[in-house]
Amino acid sequence: MTDKDEVSYYRDLYEQEKKKTAKLSDRLADANRKAEDLQENLDRIKNSGLWKAAKPARDAYHFLKRTGDRVGQYGSPKGIARKVKSKMIEKQARLQHGTRSFPDENQRKAEESRVFPKDITFSILVPLYNTPEKFLREMIESVTAQTYGKWELCLADGSDEKHPEVGQICDEYVRKDSRIKYQKLLKNEGISGNTNECYKMATGNYIALFDHDDVLHPSVLYAYMEQICEKDADYLYCDEATFKGNKTIDDMITLHFKPDYSLDNLRANNYICHFSAFSRELLQDMELFRSQFDGSQDHDMILRLTSKAKHVVHVPRLMYYWRSHKASVASDINAKSYAIEAARGAVADHLTQCGFQNFEILSTKAFETIFRIKYEVLRNPLVSIIIPNKDHVDDLQRCITSILSQSTYDNYEIIVVENNSVQDETFAYYEKLKDQPKIRLVKYEGEFNFSKICNFGVEHAGGEYILLLNNDTQVISINWIEELLMYAQRPDVGAVGAKLYYPDKTIQHAGIVIGLGAHRTAGHSHYKVASTNLGYMGRLCYAQDVSAVTGACLMVKKTLYDALNGLDESFAVALNDVDFCLRLRDMGLWNVWNPYCELYHFESVSRGSDLDGERAARYEKECELFRSRYAKLLEQGDPYYNVNFSLDRSDYTLKI
Repeated sequence: MTDKDEVSYYRDLYEQEKKKTAKLSDRLADANRKAEDLQENLDRIKNSGLWKAAKPARDAYHFLKRTGDRVGQYGSPKGIARKVKSKMIEKQARLQHGTRSFPDENQRKAEESRVFPKDITFSILVPLYNTPEKFLREMIESVTAQTYGKWELCLADGSDEKHPEVGQICDEYVRKDSRIKYQKLLKNEGISGNTNECYKMATGNYIALFDHDDVLHPSVLYAYMEQICEKDADYLYCDEATFKGNKTIDDMITLHFKPDYSLDNLRANNYICHFSAFSRELLQDMELFRSQFDGSQDHDMILRLTSKAKHVVHVPRLMYYWRSHKASVASDINAKSYAIEAARGAVADHLTQCGFQNFEILSTKAFETIFRIKYEVLRNPLVSIIIPNKDHVDDLQRCITSILSQSTYDNYEIIVVENNSVQDETFAYYEKLKDQPKIRLVKYEGEFNFSKICNFGVEHAGGEYILLLNNDTQVISINWIEELLMYAQRPDVGAVGAKLYYPDKTIQHAGIVIGLGAHRTAGHSHYKVASTNLGYMGRLCYAQDVSAVTGACLMVKKTLYDALNGLDESFAVALNDVDFCLRLRDMGLWNVWNPYCELYHFESVSRGSDLDGERAARYEKECELFRSRYAKLLEQGDPYYNVNFSLDRSDYTLKI
C-alpha cells in the first residue's frame, strides 16, 4: 500500500467512524430527552402524598393531576382563565367562519357578475367510493353553489355493486348541470387511481382536488380567481376546518389557520392539505397521484408541485370544511394506518429528489404524520460560538460549563467578548479560561451595544459558522450544535434558532412573529406555555420556517453574516436579531426554528429590564426605527403566522 493509499484509507475510516459517532450522539440525545420526561413524571408521583392514600383518595388524586396538567399546560391558574377566554373566542370564531361567512344575496350577485382579466376554468376532481347520500349531495351542491361559475366537476366512481345509489344520485345532478361529468369505473383503483381517472375527464386549465365527503365555501373559487389574476398564482390553498360527520359545517371541531408557503413546515407536516388548486402546466411530465403513496398521495403531490410552482399563494380564509366521521383520516389516522408509512415515503422521496442523503424521518408526539427530520451533518466545519459578557460570572460559567460538558459536536471555538466588566470575580474566571484550548477572550471597550459587541466578536472568529449565544443560557440538548448545523448548512437557509426555556420549563422562545405584542414590532410565539405543550396544531414539535429567531441562540454561515455586515448597530439592544433575520429573508432564504435544539435561557439577567427609565426610552426609539423600516411588512402581516390570529397574544388566539 502506498502512502497515498494509506492516507485515503484512514481518511475514509475516519469519516465512517465520525458518522457512527454522530448517530450515537443523536440516539443519546433522544434517550436523554425521554429520560428527563420520565423522571419529571416519576418525581411528580413520588412527591404526591395522595399516592399513599386509599383508592378513593387516589381517584381524587388522578382528578387533581388532570387539573394540574391543565394548569401546567397553560402556565398558571391565570393561564387556565386565558384558555377559557380563548375557548369563548374560538366559539365565536366558529360562527364567524362558518355559514355566516357565506355571501349574502348582494355579495353573491357582485361576485357572480364580476369579469376577470384571465379566462380560467377549474376542473374539480372528486373520486367517489361508497359515498353516503347526505355527504354526496352536500359535496356536489357546495360546488354548484360557487359564485365563480367557470368550473367542471369530474366524478369518477369506484363504488362497489352494493352502492348503486351513488351513480343514480350523480346521474340526477348531471341531468341538471352540464358542468358535472360522471364516470362509473370498471373497478376500484384506490384513491390515487380513481383521482387519476377524474383527471382524464378534466379539460380546465386549473385542477382542484376535493374529497367526496367534504364541503366548499361558496366563494372559494372566486377568491382563488382573485389571486390568480392579482399574483399570477399557480398553486393555491386556503384555511380549513374539521366538522362533525352528520352535522352542519358550523359544528366545527378544529379550525386550522395556516401559514403562507413554508417549505420546512411542509416537509414535516402536510399543513397545506385542502383545498389545493393548481395550474395544469405544473403537471407536465408528471403524474397527478402516485399509487405507492395511497393514504398520503396528496402530501406527495403537494411536495412535487409546490417545488415546481413559481407562485404558491395561501388564501387566509377558512373556505374548506373537512368532514370527520368514523372512516375518515380527519377522525383518526389509525382508520388508515397505512397513511403513516405513505407519508414518510412521500417525504423521503421528496428529500431524495432534492439531493439529500442519509436523513431520518421520525414521527413526533404531536401526531404520527407530523415528522422530525434529521439531516446529515456534512463534513466537520468549525463553529465559532460568540458570547458577549459583562460580569455576571455565575451565568457565564454555567453557560460555558454546559457547552464543554454537554456538547457532542467537538469542532467549535468559544469567543467570549468582554465588555466593561468591573468585578474581580469576572477577571479571575477569565484567567481560568486561558487553560481551555477551545476558548478565547477578546476585549470590546466601547459603550454597551449588543450589535457592535457581536460584530466585534465575529471579526475574531475563524469558524465557517457563527453561533451567537447569550451568556445567560444553558445547554440541554447534547446534540444542540448538530441540530442547528443540519439546517444552517443548507444553501437555502439563513438563520437557525433554538427552543429556549425559562428555568421553570415554560417556553421563552419558539420562533418570532413580526407585529406581535404591545409595541407591534415582534414577539415570541407560544410564550410562557409549558414544555409539554404540543403547540398550535402541533407546531412545537417540528422544525419550521419563521420570520426570525432570537439572537440568544442563533446560527448562521459566516459568509452570510459578512454579506449583511452583521447585526445593524442602529439596534443597540432590541430587535437587532429580528432585523438581521428579515434581511436574510429578503435574500430569499428560510429562517428555521428547530425545537430539538433546547437550552435554558435566564433572560435579561445580565442587562436587566428594558422597560424602566432611560432603557425604556431607548427601547421605544429602536421600536420606532423598526416600525418605520418594516412598515410595509408589518402591514402585510407575518407570513408564517396568519392574519386571523390576534397580535395581542402569543398563543394563536383568533381575533374576532
